[in-house]
This record gives sequence, structure tokens and C-alpha cells, in this order.
Amino acid sequence: MTEDATPRDADVDTKGEGAGPERSAPVPSPDDEPPAPRDDGGRAASPEDDADEVVAPAAPAHRPAYGFLLAVALITLAADLGTKWWAKDRLEPRPLTDLADGVRPLALRKIEVIKDHLNLVYAKNHGGAWGILGDESEAIRRPFFLIVSLAAIVFIVSLYRKLHPSQIALKWGLPLVLGGALGNLVDRVRYGYVIDFIQVRFTPTFVWPTFNVADIAIVVGVGLMAIDMFAPRRAELGAPGAKASAG
Repeated sequence: MTEDATPRDADVDTKGEGAGPERSAPVPSPDDEPPAPRDDGGRAASPEDDADEVVAPAAPAHRPAYGFLLAVALITLAADLGTKWWAKDRLEPRPLTDLADGVRPLALRKIEVIKDHLNLVYAKNHGGAWGILGDESEAIRRPFFLIVSLAAIVFIVSLYRKLHPSQIALKWGLPLVLGGALGNLVDRVRYGYVIDFIQVRFTPTFVWPTFNVADIAIVVGVGLMAIDMFAPRRAELGAPGAKASAG
């Protein structure tokens, strides 16, 4: 009995008994498109799914401009020291022997700016605000105020490092306090006391303690810091690892 001749495909290959025929993979044509990517469940991934998985790049850490801090503090310091120099030169009482060469203009002990309300009077403040520790000995008073002033300066600079761009009030308040603290610190190092010369009289019997430009800067700066403290916080955008919205 003879075998029937049957045609076979050229690409059929038999590998021993029981082996099924294997065909070579068809060569894709240039017009064929690659299969759509699929997720773990076998579903075709959509562009919307890709958009949901996009992770926004981490926002760069904000670094405050120390030039602004230095500029405002130095302007405040210059204004304070300049007005103190003027007050010492024009308002400080002098012995009569110092006037032998001629009386200088405004060489007075008091200048009345607003009658019965605002005067310029030279004063030496050996203590702190409202004369605190003014009666203590120099060995205790001077080191105490020097340490307090230096600690305040370190605190201001360290707090400024953490400043957020939205904290405008704090951005101005910190350098004002810094400039005022430096102004009074210079006086304590140079003279052992602080020069005050602004006197405000509210009533004939109530007179506010004499102060200076540094004190004004410190009060304004602390007020701005308080405004920042009680201001409502806004949510910070662009936190690291936040997913971008698909729109």
C-alpha cells in the first residue's frame, strides 16, 4: 500500500513523535500598529489612567532672601544711630565750661515739637523697657542685657530661615526688630546705657517713658509678627509627592 502524497507548508517543522507542527511568526508589515499596553488586569490602559499616575515634581525648598533682611535691618540701624547722635550732640546737658567757645544752635535740654504733647528730651536709660533693672549694679545689668540682645538676634535670624513667601507681615517685622535690637545693643556696648530722646505726654499727669527710633522699630516689628501669628493660614500648594490633576 502506497502513501498518499500530501502537500506540506514550507515552514512546518516536526520535532519527533507526537510533536505538533510549529509555524514561524508572521513578519509584521510596516503599517501594523503595536498592541495597546495593558494593565495588570488585562485591560487596555487609557491616556486618562496614565494622567492619574503622573507625579508632580517636588517643589524646590524656599530660601528667603537674606539681602532683604540685611537691608531693612541696616536702614533701621542707621536711622536709630543717626538720631541718637543728633540727640546726644544737641540735647545732652553740658557744663557751662563747654560753652566758652560759643553756644551751638539747638544746644538745649528740651525741644517742644507739639506743645504739651511731644517733646525731644535727652535721657539715659540704664535699664530695659520702662527702666527695668535700672537700679541694678552695672556688673549685673550690662551682661544681662547683652545676652538677651544676642539671643534675640539669633532667634530672629533662625526664624527668618523658615519664612514662607506668603508671610509678608513677618517678612517686614523680623528685620525691623533686628535693626532695633542692634541699635540698642550698640549703645549698651559703647556707653553702658541706651540713649532715649522722644517724650510723649498724654495728659498733664501721664507721660509715656522716653524712647528712641530703635524702640519704635521693635514695637512695629513685634506688631507685624503678631499680625502674622493670628492671620489665617492658606494651604500650601505644590507639596512634594502630590499627584497632578488630570483636569
